[in-house]
Amino acid sequence: MSTPDHPQPTERPGLAVVLGGTGGIGAALVAGLQAQGLKVLSLGRRTLPALDYTDEKTVAACAQHVAERVAHTGLPLQRLVVATGFLHGDTASGQHAEPERSWQHLNADALQHNFLINAIGPALVMRHFLPLLPRQGRCVAAFLSARVGSIGDNALGGWYAYRASKAALNQLVHTAAVELARRNKEALCVALHPGTVDTGLSQPFAKKGLQVRPADEAASDLLAVIDELPAGSSGQFFDHKGLPVPW
Repeated sequence: MSTPDHPQPTERPGLAVVLGGTGGIGAALVAGLQAQGLKVLSLGRRTLPALDYTDEKTVAACAQHVAERVAHTGLPLQRLVVATGFLHGDTASGQHAEPERSWQHLNADALQHNFLINAIGPALVMRHFLPLLPRQGRCVAAFLSARVGSIGDNALGGWYAYRASKAALNQLVHTAAVELARRNKEALCVALHPGTVDTGLSQPFAKKGLQVRPADEAASDLLAVIDELPAGSSGQFFDHKGLPVPW
């Protein structure tokens, strides 16, 4: 596995894009990719251009920005990492959402916002960004998912909206991988579980005894997994150790 001190060499110097790159784990991924020698573009709600999943035009504008950078520099887009996500907080309508402990807590607004940020937004990213990946050579599109999105691994219940939206993301990733392979057989599209990371998203729900890792350590593990994905692994779901996660 590569480390920040011994970065994995890339195929040739290229471009990496991190969506959600201003968040806790996103910023750590940006730093890790820069340490590998890639030029990195970080895009999010507070960047210019800004990324806002409630407005598809912003997703298209961000993709156009990346396309122009690729054309201007001649650098291939080697890494696309989507680090956006929603678990708790204010929704687009201004209501507050928390993970549900029971079906009695289900409400349409929280469900809609979870699906918007965790599934619909990444689907729009697929539409506008995946065509920017090179048609030849190895390249990786990685979407941060969550183990709780695994149907096969769900023994505890609860967290309905988050689980279902991440399960939807996993299906979108698998489906996009099939289409991406028709454009470039060496391109990889995967879902990744980062583990429990010390960020604002997970802090309120980190249980005692649960391994909570710093963002830079989680990012280093994820980048090592991305760099070492074997041929034929496109469309799969892996944890931060590179082990398959059940669907």
